[in-house]
Amino acid sequence: MHAMQYAITLPADYDMKTIRERVATRGHALDDREGLGLKAYLLRERGTDGSPVNEYAPFYLWEHAGAMGEFLVGGGGFQGIVADFGRPAVRHWAGLACETGPARSAEPRAASRLLTPLPATADPAALVAEALAGLRASARADAVHTAALALDPSRWQLMRFVLWADAVPASEGRDAERYEVLHLSTPHLSRLPAGRHW
Repeated sequence: MHAMQYAITLPADYDMKTIRERVATRGHALDDREGLGLKAYLLRERGTDGSPVNEYAPFYLWEHAGAMGEFLVGGGGFQGIVADFGRPAVRHWAGLACETGPARSAEPRAASRLLTPLPATADPAALVAEALAGLRASARADAVHTAALALDPSRWQLMRFVLWADAVPASEGRDAERYEVLHLSTPHLSRLPAGRHW
């Protein structure tokens, strides 16, 4: 599994209805995309849920790197974003774990993303084991649709992503970024390995 996200920061006075309409008319395009576990069409609005910016920030879980590569540079669909907004920086992470929550059958309305550095002086195996245990515990919450943990080894940073049936709970903490989910494409979500990926 590979996680991927790009964020398009928009002007403070940008009419976010434009993004909502874009997703309403184009969001179904990846509903049957080969190699895609899920794509969450995410939005942050300035002044809502603590967001300092207006931002369109789709998040993906891919089955394998080839599917992600084809999407980005193989004529597989990324060209629409580039044509409309320019080419954004795309972050990606190696998948460590994915958990199914009790609300998997619900349409998620919110998402959270938490980035946690792995200090150079710490044992990464111990920190990852702790994060994996936390992910499993979080995934038991009634409102969780899907929870994933991934690693950016270029920054030595963990990323925890959770889809929620309702609002992101306060228990996610102040450091977690909160998003509204406008649409969720899940063509091959069931093919993402459950639990730890090694």
